[in-house]
Amino acid sequence: MNFMKVAIIGGGAAGFFSAIAAKRNHPDAAVTIFEKSKKLLSKVKVSGGGRCNVTNGCTSIKQLSEAYPRGGKALKKAFRIFSTQHTMEWFESRGVPLVTQEDNCVFPVSQDSQSIIDCFLKEARQLGIKIEIGKGVKTITPINDQLQLEFIKENHPTSIFDKVIVTTGGSPKRSGLEWLEQLNHKIEDPVPSLFTFNMPAESVRELMGIVVENTLVSIQGTKLKSGGPLLITHWGMSGPAILKLSAFGARILNEMGYEFKVQVNWVNVSNNELVAAAIKNIIKEHPKKQLSSFRPYYLPERLWFYLLEKSALPTTKKWEELGKKGLNKLVSTLTNDTYAVKGKTTFKEEFVTCGGISLESIDFKTMQSKVCKNLYFAGELLDIDGITGGYNFQAAWTTAFIAGKLNN
Repeated sequence: MNFMKVAIIGGGAAGFFSAIAAKRNHPDAAVTIFEKSKKLLSKVKVSGGGRCNVTNGCTSIKQLSEAYPRGGKALKKAFRIFSTQHTMEWFESRGVPLVTQEDNCVFPVSQDSQSIIDCFLKEARQLGIKIEIGKGVKTITPINDQLQLEFIKENHPTSIFDKVIVTTGGSPKRSGLEWLEQLNHKIEDPVPSLFTFNMPAESVRELMGIVVENTLVSIQGTKLKSGGPLLITHWGMSGPAILKLSAFGARILNEMGYEFKVQVNWVNVSNNELVAAAIKNIIKEHPKKQLSSFRPYYLPERLWFYLLEKSALPTTKKWEELGKKGLNKLVSTLTNDTYAVKGKTTFKEEFVTCGGISLESIDFKTMQSKVCKNLYFAGELLDIDGITGGYNFQAAWTTAFIAGKLNN
């Protein structure tokens, strides 16, 4: 009796998920995971600060797909097959209870990524999935309807498989994708996504640690903008608003050489007249108070003092002494504060790239390659990336679940 032989290239999140799906869909198949490094699931281990943000609590497929600067449209249909609810059921039914935070990020109740790793290893062991570490694949060669794998180390003989799922993760360099380009897959150049903004010349860095919960940030000279919490760091700015902006602007900001001006609206009110009215209301109600003693929009104190200084307004000035010129200056600083960005900082262990295997080369109904029969893809290797909040893992689970059906 001929057993179907299935190879999974890459022992990360999508690799394990697709291997488990393949074995559950085809119990008689011999499924092997090949991982080139000595560590399995290393990105899962460090993700979410070691807590592993497995998915997002969002249940609206339309809303969910909008969290992906690239790939959202294709994922819309895929999420109907395997959604965020399916992910949560999958882990909880395997003894990993989950908790949804206020911001909709979903973590294991243990707050430890090891719970996810242990779950995968246990499931793989129970299903009889073979795992080979320190075994990287160099080339894939189609032979009739089968695929031959050649390994990086010469002492590993070539092996032939009936089906192969590639889940090698995002490659920071195009050269890491050439082995798949040789099979005629279209490659979208990889560039960093999800990075923080470096501001070496800006004194705002002295306010490191301050979080402003509701900001609006945009890039001068582009249509890019995003809202949400902003974190001031010792190198510049981070937080969800900045990371989201970096994801949606990944290609544009790369072309700019990561040198541009970012405009910050500290109060997330885009109508300046409304902000002016709010300031006038303070003047009316607290005329004798000093500027330092009453903060509009409950801004953090250190930031408020900084913005007053930037507006050339002494903290000891009384609100009634602000005058028209002072009012206009303050409104401008609150709604249109500009900073020079020079460079970026990416999270090395958690790097996310935009780019990879073009979705034009994939049949998204099956995740099978359009140019190489019986070859499938899943995870970050694809030109799909999401903003922070569990979206990248969800794309990995969804694509891996579909690929694991091994449908033609």
